[in-house]
Amino acid sequence: MKHGDYTGLAGNYAKFRAGYAPQVATAILSYVGRDLASIDAADVGAGTGIWTRTLAARGLHSIVAVEPNDDMRGQGIETSRRTGIVWRKGLAEATGLPEGSADLVSMASSFHWADFDKACDEFHRILRPDGVFAALWNPRFIEANPLLVEIEAQIMRLKPDIRRVSSGRSGITERLTDMLSAKPQFTGVLYLEGRHSLRQTPEQYMGAWRSVNDLPVQLGPELFQKFLDFTEKRIAGLAAIETTYLTRAWAARRA
Repeated sequence: MKHGDYTGLAGNYAKFRAGYAPQVATAILSYVGRDLASIDAADVGAGTGIWTRTLAARGLHSIVAVEPNDDMRGQGIETSRRTGIVWRKGLAEATGLPEGSADLVSMASSFHWADFDKACDEFHRILRPDGVFAALWNPRFIEANPLLVEIEAQIMRLKPDIRRVSSGRSGITERLTDMLSAKPQFTGVLYLEGRHSLRQTPEQYMGAWRSVNDLPVQLGPELFQKFLDFTEKRIAGLAAIETTYLTRAWAARRA
């Protein structure tokens, strides 16, 4: 498995990944400052379309999902029928979309895989004047449940020197406000966060772990399986796992 390659993970990703806090979607769309029915949006690195469908459900004028991975895009097409979403193959650095074609460009749980400078150039190109770019992640807020703290700590026990590319609370998110503020392509950088909770069955909870890419790449298959085995034993017999998610979002206006 390679970093950022979700081939073979798309089925679990589409089935078990949690959605994003709806209040954050409301805030981002409000920041765009247009009637919802007039907004043309592009969701880049759309994966299986979890965030894309959240946007589509708001009644936007149009929405294009751009995803480079064939497996993820195929799952997205299958799970987004009758939503009006148009799917295209492309990269954050080269979306293939027309210049000045979007009022909103987003990357959900994927901006950490992009070349930051090249992606910012591309988003500036495809955004209309005063359009908005939004990057967001949806990590577990483990502090809300001691069980989740215990499970997460097992990762460090298995590999004390692990450094996650991004769990939504690490990597690029540690400095993204400063990074976007320093780019001449953008202005008015805004940070948002919102929490939402789910009661996940053990199958759903384990399925979400089996959809990750960064962790098995860094741990390797043997240690990752040990982590899965530990987690399965720890939640055995539970009817549900109360899981709180923290949707974190950064929005910036095209300068």
